[in-house]
Amino acid sequence: MIFVEAKGAKIPAVGLGTWEMRGRACARVVEQALRLGYRHIDTAEMYDNEREVGEGLHASGVKRKDVWVTTKVWQSHLSPHDLERSTKESLARMRLTEVDLLLIHWPNPQIPLAETIGALCKMKSVGYARHIGVSNFTVPLLQEAAALATEPLVTNQIEWHPYLDQSAVVAQTRRLGMAVIAYSPIARGRAAGDATLKSIGATHQKSAGQVCLRFLIQEGAAVIPRTSKVERLTENLSIFDFELSAAEMAQIRKLAQPSGRIVDWGGAPKWD
Repeated sequence: MIFVEAKGAKIPAVGLGTWEMRGRACARVVEQALRLGYRHIDTAEMYDNEREVGEGLHASGVKRKDVWVTTKVWQSHLSPHDLERSTKESLARMRLTEVDLLLIHWPNPQIPLAETIGALCKMKSVGYARHIGVSNFTVPLLQEAAALATEPLVTNQIEWHPYLDQSAVVAQTRRLGMAVIAYSPIARGRAAGDATLKSIGATHQKSAGQVCLRFLIQEGAAVIPRTSKVERLTENLSIFDFELSAAEMAQIRKLAQPSGRIVDWGGAPKWD
């Protein structure tokens, strides 16, 4: 495993995303992933699976200090009182005393960002989160959040895959000394059938999905692909024994398109 580092945080570069995973199946996949060598698990209040993620974590036998656990506070709980209550409830569901990373899941223009960032920083200062950050923040919002924060913001978690050009927000994230974590890194399976990625994969005896993940790793991101299949868990970890050439990286960057976004922002209020 390699790590992405920012402001004292050392984030395992490949993690398990758990969006849409529920019940005993979720707990089993988390347990299996940790037994296979994963050391980064990503969940959220909104996923409604924190209890099962905690069950898988505790059943795995892996020491707590060796696993990076991320959760996120939903956008309707970003007032100071609600954010603290949400954080405590997330910890209780997972049976943890702290998370490694606590994120604002989506910004909410109905709640002053200063209040939200202040409450988020408090969660770090009182010990509920070792590190804090944001998710789905735009370039101007990142700048504003960084200016308001009294504790280091270590990451911006965003949708990022070859079909979506995120160069502007990635550049701003890095200007602020923050790491980027890419969710939906295989574009929810779209990459698997991509002719360009399959062709490059054939050169390295790797799948299109592995090429996709390796591309993001070489771009400096951490990735959190979601899968419920054990064989895919192993495949997604097996991306550190090859390297894409500069020409291959450039070829993959050309796959980006204006309609490349997969996650629908319709349910998330936008900021001006």
